[in-house]
Amino acid sequence: MTQSLSRLVFPKSIVFVGGNECAIGIRRCQEFAFPGKIWAVHPKRDEVGGIATVKSVVDIDGPIDAAFIAVKRELNPDIVRQLRAKGCGGAVIYAAGFAEAGDGQLQKDLLAAADGMPLMGPNCYGFVNGLGRVALWPDEHGIKPLDKGVAIITQSGNIACNLTFTRRALPLAAVFAIGNQADVDMARMVEFLSADDRVTAIGLHVEGVPSLPAFAAACEAARQRKKPVVVLKTGKSEQGAKVAMSHTSSLAGADSMYDALFKRHGVARCDTITSFVETLKFLHLGALPGNSVVSLSCSGGEAGLTADLALNHDLNFREFDQGTATRIRGTLNDLVTISNPFDYHTFIWNQPEAMTKTFTATLSGGFDVGMLILDSPPPPLNASAWYVAARAFAAGAKANAARAAIVATLPECLPLDMADEMIATGVAPMFGHDEALTAFENAARVGRAQSDQTPRPSLAAPDLVAGASQVLKERDAKELLSSYGLPVPVGKTCKIEEAVKTAEAIGYPVTLKISSEAIAHKTEAGGVALNLKTADDVKAAAARMAKLGDEVLVEQMVTGAVAELIIGVTRDPQFGLGLVIGAGGILTELLKDSATLLLPCTRSEIESALKSLKVWKLVEGFRGKSGDGKAVVDAAEAVARFAAAHQDRLEELDVNPLLVLPNGAVAVDALVALRDKT
Repeated sequence: MTQSLSRLVFPKSIVFVGGNECAIGIRRCQEFAFPGKIWAVHPKRDEVGGIATVKSVVDIDGPIDAAFIAVKRELNPDIVRQLRAKGCGGAVIYAAGFAEAGDGQLQKDLLAAADGMPLMGPNCYGFVNGLGRVALWPDEHGIKPLDKGVAIITQSGNIACNLTFTRRALPLAAVFAIGNQADVDMARMVEFLSADDRVTAIGLHVEGVPSLPAFAAACEAARQRKKPVVVLKTGKSEQGAKVAMSHTSSLAGADSMYDALFKRHGVARCDTITSFVETLKFLHLGALPGNSVVSLSCSGGEAGLTADLALNHDLNFREFDQGTATRIRGTLNDLVTISNPFDYHTFIWNQPEAMTKTFTATLSGGFDVGMLILDSPPPPLNASAWYVAARAFAAGAKANAARAAIVATLPECLPLDMADEMIATGVAPMFGHDEALTAFENAARVGRAQSDQTPRPSLAAPDLVAGASQVLKERDAKELLSSYGLPVPVGKTCKIEEAVKTAEAIGYPVTLKISSEAIAHKTEAGGVALNLKTADDVKAAAARMAKLGDEVLVEQMVTGAVAELIIGVTRDPQFGLGLVIGAGGILTELLKDSATLLLPCTRSEIESALKSLKVWKLVEGFRGKSGDGKAVVDAAEAVARFAAAHQDRLEELDVNPLLVLPNGAVAVDALVALRDKT
């Protein structure tokens, strides 16, 4: 049985095994005034970090909740075995040179010695826990004791250190650098921390995840508990192995699969470490129910910057309703234009009562968050008037029970004492203009995900059967997909000399395609002819294609499309099958306007993914034309049903294009690669 992490993370007794790194760790615990018992183990030294040593773990007389081991890598299994025999609650393994350096056997020996006792590492720094006043940590850090706050988990000790050094008023309660994740991994830490009410939000710096199903389940548990999770994921490159025959493969790399997983479970993703910190800080105060924002500043220039930056974010800077506009007007003169972003001018500057009235009226408008742009002068300049503005804004937020944030466009222009004062009142001090908008956008996405408590599908990656791969002929692929509900054109495969006869039976106009599974991209090879209206057209096209093969596919020509989409299925070795939806036709790879969903997925997930596409505007209606959106969702669901039924055989699938019509949708091209049944 694997033990709980409680004794390791919140220990009442600690043993440090080793020399200099342990001395630092002991000092860090003493600085925290750790209230429990500390032992030191060293075979030669009389003391470590001011603590009298014993020669071996076996000499310790008393219960051991947690251990920090900083010795040569070869010695670790024996020490871990001794700790396990003592009933230790868990250990941090500092030493490197295990699986990350190619010595997988030594790492296996370590796990065997632990026999279920939690191990953090190896090759890790350990953790600092301000909630428990404990630091199994061999370096400097900037964490202070807290009653509640954010927890961050990373594999990198250096990044963990850097995050504790931030001067951004981040209420960082704990940081965990977990190294190789040989035992205690991201999933287990998220599951454990999300159940702790003192942890307000969880930040993850992710390099790799040992078990994606476990990670997904932990993120889902956090969502169900309404505990925000924010991820800084490195490694955005697409899958190293590309399958050349499929457009879908070029759209869906491993990173897009991670994106799909994060969206499914309400995890906010950040691209920079600064936006990561700012998002965590904002979510420390809670998620947002929606994305409406009101911006206040005493400068038209700042209002304009906000409006421009907002174009890159899913935020709604809606106008004031009439009642709110009237209340604001009553606090200002007629020279001020009441609009959002709102430039309130400087007529009321440094007037506490007047500013409080204006800010209170502005924040009464029911926005999900209000932001005051405020860049303060540094010492020795006099910033007292800027503190007046900040406090008036905090008072306005309190009067309306509104979410609010002070935003410095330049991070160095937000004094730390102002930031600390604001966050203590429930106003988020945000360092950076774009970082603040990113945080609001993320908080709204997390809030929407938390409000929908419908359980998400579990992640599964079924293995492929061992048979040989086969690319189906296009007509065979279409007929198979049609049996699962995907609309396809009327058509027939025939010998090339029978093309005219077949076309006349189907009815003009028709399309003609070479029927060969060996030619993936038929258009580029000259194997496609469209809108053939006469027998002579068909005869000429067939003659041109004769060099490519002796069979052709003749199909009814589909006209009147308002948009072209791609619906595909791709397979990732870790994630399993993913559904890709995007702009289709010849522009698929150029536009890269696509969204990826993990399979299985729900109809609502499909609808949301479609609405996120730029090309969806054509379906909804553009220049008097609109498409059948329901038919598109139905088509995507049909592809998903086919994938579920063939999950152990399907290698990839490409429906491109799916023509969207005013009434209906038709798959006019399809590629399916299946493993043969054994």
